[in-house]
Amino acid sequence: MSKTNLTRRGVLKSGAVAGAGVALPTIFTASSAAAYTNEPTGGSVTLGFNVPQTGPYADEGADELRAYELAVEHLNGGGDGGMLNTFSSKALQGNGILGKKVEFVTGDTQTKSDAARASAKSMIEKDGAVMITGGSSSGVAVAVQALCQEAGVIFMAGLTHSNDTTGKDKRSNGFRHFFNSYMSGAALAPILANNYGKDRKAYHLTADYNWGYTTEEAVRTSTEAMGWETVAAVKTPLTQTDFSSYIAPVLQSGADVLVLNHYGGNMVNSLTNAVQFGLREKQINGHNFEIIVPLFSRLMARGAGENIKGIFGSANWHWSLQDEGSKAFVKSFGTKYGFPPSQAAHTCYVQTLLYADACERAGTFNPCGVVEALEDFEFDGLGNGKTLYRGSDHQCFKDVLVVKGKENPTSEFDLLEIVEVTPRGQVEYDASIFGGELGSCNAGA
Repeated sequence: MSKTNLTRRGVLKSGAVAGAGVALPTIFTASSAAAYTNEPTGGSVTLGFNVPQTGPYADEGADELRAYELAVEHLNGGGDGGMLNTFSSKALQGNGILGKKVEFVTGDTQTKSDAARASAKSMIEKDGAVMITGGSSSGVAVAVQALCQEAGVIFMAGLTHSNDTTGKDKRSNGFRHFFNSYMSGAALAPILANNYGKDRKAYHLTADYNWGYTTEEAVRTSTEAMGWETVAAVKTPLTQTDFSSYIAPVLQSGADVLVLNHYGGNMVNSLTNAVQFGLREKQINGHNFEIIVPLFSRLMARGAGENIKGIFGSANWHWSLQDEGSKAFVKSFGTKYGFPPSQAAHTCYVQTLLYADACERAGTFNPCGVVEALEDFEFDGLGNGKTLYRGSDHQCFKDVLVVKGKENPTSEFDLLEIVEVTPRGQVEYDASIFGGELGSCNAGA
C-alpha cells in the first residue's frame, strides 16, 4: 500500500443513501443486465482519484485533488453546489450518484506509467472503485486508460494534452475533457503570425514522451504551414531539472524563436535557464528573440515568475473567464481553499460531474450505460462555452484560450491574460486523422 499511497477518504457532508426502484434503460433491464466490475451494492459508491502527488507535475496533482474533493462535496449536497447550479443538465440533485453517497480513494501516479497503473489497479481490485480519473501526464493517461478498458471501468482523463489519448490510443471506456496538442497548434498559429511574422526560424526543446512528441508535431505543422522554418528539435528527459546544456546550442543555431514543449516543473526550469542565458535580450535575423510555451497553466506561470511576461501559450481554461459556470467554480474553489483554481483543477472537477451526470441519465453505473450517455452529449454551463463529447473518439470540443504572461500582474494569481478565445469551430478536426480504434465498451466481470 505504501508504494501507491492509497488512502480511503469520506466526505464532509453525507448525502442520501441508495433509493429503490431506479429505472434502467431497456438494455439494462433485469432480464438482460449482467454483472459489471465493482457494481455498488451498498449505500455508497467509490471513485478513484489517481494524481501525481510527487514528481515534476506534483503541483498540478495537488490542485487536481483539491478539485476532486470539492466535486465530491458538491455531489453529496455540501457547500454551495458550484457548477451543479450552472450545468445545463439538471440530472444531479446533490444526493450523491443514483442516491449513493460518493466516497473516494487516492493514489500517487509519481508521473510514471507503471506506478500509475499499479495505483489504479489497486483502487479497482482492492477498493472497489467504479471509475478512475486523474493524472497530469499523457503517458500516464494512455497507460491507465488501457488498464481501465481491460478491467471494465470508466476512465475520465484528467490533465492529458497529447493527441494520442483520444487518437491512436483511444479506448471506448475512456473520455477526455481537456483539449489536445492539435487544438493548441490551431489556436496559436494565427496569433503567432500576427505578432511575430511569418519568416521565423524555430528551435524546439521537447519532453521525451508522447505528449512532447505530439505537441511538437502540432506546433511545427501549424507554424511551418504559415512560413516558419524548424531548424532543430531536441528531446529532453522528463527527469531533467537543469536545461543549461540544452539552451546553449540554441544560440548557435540561427533560430530566433525557442519553443518549449515542456510542462510543469520542466517548463519552469527550462524557461528560467533560457532567460538566464539572455535569449530574450537577443536579436537574431533582424528579429527580437522570442520564446513560446504551447501549453500554459497558472501554476507554471507562478513557478516561472517574472520570466513569463509577454510569452504566448494556450490553455484549456482560466479562472478569469466570466461565464456563469466558471464564476461559480472559482467562487466555490476560492472559498474552500483561499486561491483560484488552475486549469488542471477545472478539468478534473468537470470530469467528475460529467461522470456522475452520465450515471444519473443512464440510470446505472454499468460502464456501457455510461459510455452511451456520454457519447455525442452536448452540454453548457461548465466553462468554455457549448461543448460536445464527440462519440467517435470521446474527445470534448469547446473553445480554446490563447494566453500571454502579463506585463503588470496585480497578484501572484493574476499572471496570465487571455488574448484570444478561439472558437470551437477553428480547432475541430476529423476523428480519423490520428488513427486508432475506439473498440467496444467493456463492462468487465
